[in-house]
Amino acid sequence: MRLNASCRVWLSSSVLLGCADAGSGSAGAADVTLLELPEGPSADALPSAREGDQTRPDVPPTDVPPNDLDAPAPLTLRVVTFNTGTAIELAHDGPPDDGFSSAQAELIDEWFGNGLSWTPFVEATAAWFLLVDPDIVAFQEIFWPGECPTIPEDARLGTVCENWKPGDPSVAERLVGPDYAIACHPGKPDKCLAVHHRVGTLVGCPSGLCLDSLEGYPITGCGSGVRVARGVLQPADGGAPITLISFHGSSGFSEGDLVCRTQQVARVFDDFGDGAPGLVGGRNIVLGDLNTDPGRLADSDPSAAAWWEQANGPDARLRFISDVGVDAPATYAGFLNIDHVLSDAFGGGCTAAGHAEEVPAVMGAVFFDHLPQVCELSETRRLQW
Repeated sequence: MRLNASCRVWLSSSVLLGCADAGSGSAGAADVTLLELPEGPSADALPSAREGDQTRPDVPPTDVPPNDLDAPAPLTLRVVTFNTGTAIELAHDGPPDDGFSSAQAELIDEWFGNGLSWTPFVEATAAWFLLVDPDIVAFQEIFWPGECPTIPEDARLGTVCENWKPGDPSVAERLVGPDYAIACHPGKPDKCLAVHHRVGTLVGCPSGLCLDSLEGYPITGCGSGVRVARGVLQPADGGAPITLISFHGSSGFSEGDLVCRTQQVARVFDDFGDGAPGLVGGRNIVLGDLNTDPGRLADSDPSAAAWWEQANGPDARLRFISDVGVDAPATYAGFLNIDHVLSDAFGGGCTAAGHAEEVPAVMGAVFFDHLPQVCELSETRRLQW
């Protein structure tokens, strides 16, 4: 598995020791973190999409003729969707002793929107991203440090706001590093897409952090900002553009919540807000936190039913890459599967972090109420200009 060229991950059987310059023989003191992680594999144990999809033997073969030497190879991508938020209801005072208690959780809830902001956990999550090395990431509930000046100084202790100053990297930038372009939803800097430069260019955001640069339209009565946003990836191999739809459905099960979430699904398939579906062409990837479980809640939640209808059967416009159904492994609260990746041009499979040996848990500490989905995508149909 590839790692960032500028860093080397140092592992023992259960402790991630840190990150050092690749040319040095030991980790530099300024860069070392000491993080208790569950037993996991070495970096080379993670499946690589570049070696072909090994998770779903039934993935349809690509339409590119094997003997056509002029045809580019089918595109493969490693994709992650990760809601990095927390919840005060979690067992923050239980084991392990990770230095983060229910008192800190209450401050994160009150001042940080429950987003990832506790500095040791930001560092641990950055180490996990270095290991997994995704091509595309969809973030939800990632703290935006532009809010730091509004937070009382005593509530900043231990967080990214403690020493923050204007111009410092955002949490998203700290997690994935400088090799990604990061584009965020209009009016929602906690929801962003990150795309590695090696796979292409994110139109309108060639590098760095680009606030409000994804396309999207608010839905009246469903809160501020945009929860369904669209970006366009121009692949480095010169192939047709790939439409990326970053989705974070409204939470809750009141009548208003169900209506809003159903309208958000309609943004993908019917009217994006500009009179046409959010899906464009035949190369689409939809990823994010649906805030509903299409396999378990379709009988009680019309938004779950809408996802199920649009992604199953002979007339399906997308198909789930992530597991879906009553037996699908849970990614939220231990009993619901609400974090998903869908596509019309890619097949493959996803693994929730910590659910399999080859995709380790992010960290041993208690913080996240979602598990990230790590997905290996392989193109099953290639469009040519």
